[in-house]
Amino acid sequence: MKTIVVGCGKIGTTVLASLIAEGHDAVAIDNAPQVISDITNIYDAIGVCGSGTDCEILSDAGVESADLFIAVTGSDEVNMLSCFIANQMGARHTVARIRNPEYNEGNLEFLRGRLGLSMVINPERTVARQLFNVLKLPTAAQVETFSGRHVEMVELKLKQDSALDGVKLSELRKKFPYKFLVCAVQRDDTVTVPDGGFVLRSGDKIGLTAPPSEVVKLLRGLNILQKQSRSVMILGAGTTSYYLSKLLLSEGFSVKIVEKDAHRCRIIAENLPEAVVIHGDGAQRELLLEEGLPRMDAFVALTGMDEENILVSYFAASRKVPKVIAKINRNEFSSVAEQLGLETLVSPLKTVSNVIVRYARALESSKDSSVESLYRIFDGKAEVLEFTVGDDCELMNIPLRELKLKPNTLIGGIIRGSTSIIPSGNDAVCAGDKVIVLTAGHRVNALSEIVQ
Repeated sequence: MKTIVVGCGKIGTTVLASLIAEGHDAVAIDNAPQVISDITNIYDAIGVCGSGTDCEILSDAGVESADLFIAVTGSDEVNMLSCFIANQMGARHTVARIRNPEYNEGNLEFLRGRLGLSMVINPERTVARQLFNVLKLPTAAQVETFSGRHVEMVELKLKQDSALDGVKLSELRKKFPYKFLVCAVQRDDTVTVPDGGFVLRSGDKIGLTAPPSEVVKLLRGLNILQKQSRSVMILGAGTTSYYLSKLLLSEGFSVKIVEKDAHRCRIIAENLPEAVVIHGDGAQRELLLEEGLPRMDAFVALTGMDEENILVSYFAASRKVPKVIAKINRNEFSSVAEQLGLETLVSPLKTVSNVIVRYARALESSKDSSVESLYRIFDGKAEVLEFTVGDDCELMNIPLRELKLKPNTLIGGIIRGSTSIIPSGNDAVCAGDKVIVLTAGHRVNALSEIVQ
């Protein structure tokens, strides 16, 4: 597909790189000549220097033949106007990044219709939802949801004394009689989609699928269920903090926000009167201790500086805060954070990339199935996809044991109506099912592509 990306900051460049890796013909538009020069030197993309709201610039970029037009500049209004013009000039699908909380769901629905937007993406709100899911299940490093929370993909790291250490996967269900499936394992830098003979070891990162109620039962059975975080301290009062705090407060959580910018403090305090807002530098340990950091159930670092998020999160972990989460955008810092013992990291850049790639694959999907969700796990080494099965899918009504799946591919769940199925070899997919597929090492666009 031909794709145009307007705005090549951190998010735009990440999206562009992901789409190029997916095999798309990409065009980058940005006002800064140096940015365009850097993009064209590093990536296999055409660069056009200028404004995404300039008809001549869009014409030079070939907007008339664009399959997908994505505007991710720092201005919501520029993104909306750019998408509107692109739509009028012939772009088939348009995606705008809109971050401002003032654009609520009602406004966005109106704007989508009037501006011809195919999709609106709000990175901060999406990341806040991810964080909220983890804080509700703090034992997990990551939690991804499918089909209205009927099935969850939970990422865990096995501790040294884990009950799963030395257990063969074929024996798991006998030892722990819950409905779950271990779909992926990362050991050191290698990601494996395991078979029944795979033996788990302490230190492994595992990804498992299960209905939410079964996840809780399993974690309780493993004696690692951590109580839900009820008191949360957040470092930084940006847009993500606002969205996360709003979610937490609506569920009865206690929220304390530390922010060094007085203006941001006033804004967040006015909009979230139930939150406790502290004006101060969260990098000062004495301030955090005075504000009760060791008594908190969770600490979330959401400043704009990766280094500060890592260091302050490490301090929170050293003070035995049960759940610590850090926002990190630069990939090179992820390994550093993990070496310091920080297991739960979130990246707005990766989140936006996942959403855009999912949408692009959905546009490419064949009639037999369509991509509904896509998540990258284990630092992008594996993908979890949710497909809706079409009426003419060639895999229908065939027992899974008879399907010859490609290497490092697994069907991790089937949602049929309101029923969640953790599949065995006797199960089969039917028209209308939602099917969760996990792959490592190769790309899948349609359900039929998982078989050899």
